[in-house]
Amino acid sequence: MKMLDTIKDFIVRNFLFGDAGTLTHDTLLLENEVVDSTGLLEIIEFLETTFSITIEDHELLPQNLDTIKNIAQFVSNKKGNEQCAV
Repeated sequence: MKMLDTIKDFIVRNFLFGDAGTLTHDTLLLENEVVDSTGLLEIIEFLETTFSITIEDHELLPQNLDTIKNIAQFVSNKKGNEQCAV
């Protein structure tokens, strides 16, 4: 399963109760009330566990976490940075 699909599946199962409706990879998650601030913390925990990354406080920015597409790009960048650091 592609990273985008894995993230979208988590959001649909945990916040939309299985109904993806009009959710796209570009839907603004907080602005469209798909998730709230507590839900965002759940997404962060999911990302860290699923993709074996650590998300630092200074990385908790809207441009990293406001859409499924941006989340996937952020995780890809983190994984790339971690691989380079090893």
